[in-house]
Amino acid sequence: MRQQQKAARPERSALGARVRTTKPVATITMIVLCVVSYVLQNVLPFGDWTARWVFTPWIGDVEPYRFLTTAFLHSSSIFHILLNMYALWMVGPILERLLGIGRFLSLYLLTAIAGSVGYLLLASPGSTSWETLVPGASGAIFGLFGAFMVVLRRFDASSAQLYGVIAINFVLGFILPGIAWQAHLGGFVVGAIMGAGYAYAPRERRTAWAFAIPVLTAAVLAAMTIVKYSMV
Repeated sequence: MRQQQKAARPERSALGARVRTTKPVATITMIVLCVVSYVLQNVLPFGDWTARWVFTPWIGDVEPYRFLTTAFLHSSSIFHILLNMYALWMVGPILERLLGIGRFLSLYLLTAIAGSVGYLLLASPGSTSWETLVPGASGAIFGLFGAFMVVLRRFDASSAQLYGVIAINFVLGFILPGIAWQAHLGGFVVGAIMGAGYAYAPRERRTAWAFAIPVLTAAVLAAMTIVKYSMV
């Protein structure tokens, strides 16, 4: 029996990830980090926490870590973080199960950065957009949306609820102050591209693609950022 158990192949998801029976650890971790960060934003005086980690184009080339850390901040409105965390909890566990923790985290973190890059590319030096603070996990959330839509299409499935949430979030990006639609767009596009790579990777090359896709994505984002700042 022991030999049979050792020889038994672990259960795999439709996209090749090892199926785990535990809770969606990566998704829960991202939510906890966002919530803790939000508390610190509102507890520490004079917005010290926000000022230390938020992204804005004028300082991104000097402190590039802000491209990512800003994704764990939110505007003062409780509605902003509640909507983002609800969306993350709705799609995060599904993608984490399908992709596995490694691919899921690479997707989440790189689309978070892509949100900041998207805003940077569409901002104009010398205008108010160049100095605007861009907090929020929306880039990463829309990255998950983009990836999930591609995965659904890969398996000829659909989700009216998901499409409704995406539409609402896009509209809110144009209505509510402090929410950048440019970050939504950047995260969504990169998420869809990465999702397509993960979803359509040849079965025998999934491991190689799991490394290549994040590396190439990071390189492209870095190149676009460097080019943008070189034009300033």
